[in-house]
Amino acid sequence: MLISNYIKIPLEPYVYVHGHSDKQLTRILKISLSLSRGSIRTLIFHFNLYVSDDQLTYTAERCPQLKRLVMPAWNRIKKTGICKAIRMWRDLESLTMPSIANPPYLMEEIAQNCRNFRELKIMGPFDLLFASTLNMYLPKLKVLSLRCTTLNRDALILILDGLQNLEVLNISHCLLIDVPLAPAPKKIIKKLDRTILQKAARLRKFLTCMEDSCIMCQRTKNDEGIMRWYKYEEGLWKDDEVLPAIVLCI
Repeated sequence: MLISNYIKIPLEPYVYVHGHSDKQLTRILKISLSLSRGSIRTLIFHFNLYVSDDQLTYTAERCPQLKRLVMPAWNRIKKTGICKAIRMWRDLESLTMPSIANPPYLMEEIAQNCRNFRELKIMGPFDLLFASTLNMYLPKLKVLSLRCTTLNRDALILILDGLQNLEVLNISHCLLIDVPLAPAPKKIIKKLDRTILQKAARLRKFLTCMEDSCIMCQRTKNDEGIMRWYKYEEGLWKDDEVLPAIVLCI
């Protein structure tokens, strides 16, 4: 899979991508999208491939029938760029994305433009704001994957109560935390309580794993709930217990 030649920087967008790397991606996009003639249904970008706004817009314009997008790295994508792309992807059904600080604008855009949207995977911390945003804008969501990340217990309760159409929820290998009022510290929850299990009983599939012996659970804990995928086996970031296997990648 293609990845960007980049260095981390202290200010936004927190990465600097070498010009040659950008040109290489643009060239590959032009060739592949030209050959596809607008027929692409699935696009997967590596978690270390930092797409720019211009590259995203170029891609969206030439993939009007896109149904599934996997794009974990959004450092260089601005609000206007992703919203413009979403408006062109009216057939979008599935999205894999990073956690973002202000999810309402994006979820509202999806709700307004993607009527068949049903699957969401968040690769990053999932908090109360994200949960309440899903309840508000995507109440018909069918599949949600939050594996290998930090998951706020109250946020989990919120989606179990609010997403009444949810059928599949994956919280495998999550770092489940309880966030009490300050100054009390955060607490790691090692076992699902009765309240959560009762609320999740209505789901067709509720995937969990919080075993100390599980390698992935150990890795999530060691990485403090923010997975450093570069440390592990190539392609491991693509794994998911509920979403379709990734076979086509850029």
